[in-house]
Amino acid sequence: MERTEKQLRIGVLTSGGDAPGMNAAVRAVVRTATHYGMRVYGIKTGFDGLFNGDVDEMYPTDVTDIIYRGGTILRTARCPEMMTVEGQQRAAEVVKILRLDALVVIGGDGSFKGANSLSEYGINVMAVPATIDLDMECTEYTIGFDTAVNTVAETIIRLRDTSSSHERCSVVEVMGRNAGYLAVWCGLTGGAEEVLIPENPLDTNAVIERILYNRAQGKKHNLIVVAEGIGGSDVLAKEIERVLGIESRATVLGHLQRGGTPTALDRMHASLMGYMAVKAIKDGESNKVVVYTNGEHQLLDLKDALVAKKEYSPEMYDITKILAI
Repeated sequence: MERTEKQLRIGVLTSGGDAPGMNAAVRAVVRTATHYGMRVYGIKTGFDGLFNGDVDEMYPTDVTDIIYRGGTILRTARCPEMMTVEGQQRAAEVVKILRLDALVVIGGDGSFKGANSLSEYGINVMAVPATIDLDMECTEYTIGFDTAVNTVAETIIRLRDTSSSHERCSVVEVMGRNAGYLAVWCGLTGGAEEVLIPENPLDTNAVIERILYNRAQGKKHNLIVVAEGIGGSDVLAKEIERVLGIESRATVLGHLQRGGTPTALDRMHASLMGYMAVKAIKDGESNKVVVYTNGEHQLLDLKDALVAKKEYSPEMYDITKILAI
């Protein structure tokens, strides 16, 4: 075990919506911190637990066998108080009272904003992106995305079996918040005939025209994937049935997509990102985000991460349409 000149104290929390792979990231943080001679403290239920002082020191044995588990052993919660200046100041004060030299925040866009507010009050924050929606502009990959895609793809296959048997149209609504990444990936891997996403919205008439075209090509059933940022899957299914007389059913997968054992890919990214966050603290870095871009894990300034913009590419959507013909 390596020892630093000063024994650093770091905290770790998971915040916002849970994502498969968060536990793998927590495990990496705890064990890397131990390796470098740091003391690490787990903060329960995100920023809310920070306010309530729900904090326990963690040791390597505390994270044994959690790499395979979905959800987060630290638990998570939304924390409206972190949206206020008073709440942000109070959170920073608690971190200082706990004598934490740095805080590792594992979560999505809202969690990063909370982390950035703490950095403005002198707290050193390392952020790790974890959300099934992949809706963070600063990184090409977020922990939990791959597991969610696999979960939805498997469900779509089951729905297609039923659609084929009954010659019906299945409309499947997936998560993604205001982004269509999850829907496009699930549509492509699930063989969908159409995908509706916020980045490329279609009206009902366009969907009906696609179904008519498919029927002219000999297709007896159709699968439509709808991103939650578009919504209205039940209304769409009813309109398809009303206009075309085709039996149609809407399925909203909801929080089913958040659960389950994280895939090997999610466990790998989570482990490397958790390691890099602690290594950055050890190396004297301040207020960074661990991102994945151009095939590499890198550190990006937290403020730059919050203003980054990821250009939408229609290529995968176009491929989905080509392969659906």
